[in-house]
Amino acid sequence: MNSDYKVGDLIYDANIYDGMNTDLTDLQFYKRWLPKGKETRILELCCGTGRLTVPIAKDGYDITGVDYTSSMLDQAKIKASEAGLEIPFIEADIRTLNLQEKYDLIFIPFNSIHHLYKNEDLFKAFSVVKNHLKDGGLFLLDCFNPNIRYIVEGEKEPMEIAAYTTDDGREVLIKQTMRYENTTQINRIEWHYFINGKFNSNQNLDMRMFFPQELDSYLEWNGFNIIHKYGGFDGEAFNDDSEKQIFVCRC
Repeated sequence: MNSDYKVGDLIYDANIYDGMNTDLTDLQFYKRWLPKGKETRILELCCGTGRLTVPIAKDGYDITGVDYTSSMLDQAKIKASEAGLEIPFIEADIRTLNLQEKYDLIFIPFNSIHHLYKNEDLFKAFSVVKNHLKDGGLFLLDCFNPNIRYIVEGEKEPMEIAAYTTDDGREVLIKQTMRYENTTQINRIEWHYFINGKFNSNQNLDMRMFFPQELDSYLEWNGFNIIHKYGGFDGEAFNDDSEKQIFVCRC
């Protein structure tokens, strides 16, 4: 979302993305927070290929998905069509989105805020959330809890992080290296792709790190009341060893 930083095209290849991201632990968490009445309206920002959007819609909820990447949305629309669902999927930048609609619950899942590289980007996205949230509505998001030891180990040598077969028959192996920038808090991640046994390309996956007290303050400064902060999708309390920061907020 900024010319200085980027995410590689292959990372957003819909079949490669879906093949890697099959775990639905986060879906069960977000479902627990959905309003009880099926007439309520839900907005998912950074919905990707509809990994969460489609199953939530299957449960009868009125949900709209927004994403910046057309190839991901194309895959989401196919999934919705195959499930016999009509889901509004909108291609837009979450920093400037203006649907002129209000929603009961808005969520930004799957570490997506790490691609908001500067404070001004994050604050614009928070403003969009506030402008689209009904009075008393809920705002949920999840991201990583920075692990300095993990980053340091990742700088030493490539580590294998995934090996799988895509729906379109490609054998994918991904190795990862990292380099952390102290000045920007950007973790410069590089994924080395091997497709069908041959090296394909190196792809950037730059991620801005948000430290716990920092992110708490940013939410509060932007008018959100943090109701709960969890360290995992099972609802465990946030602590030193938590891999995740998971927020339930009210505006």
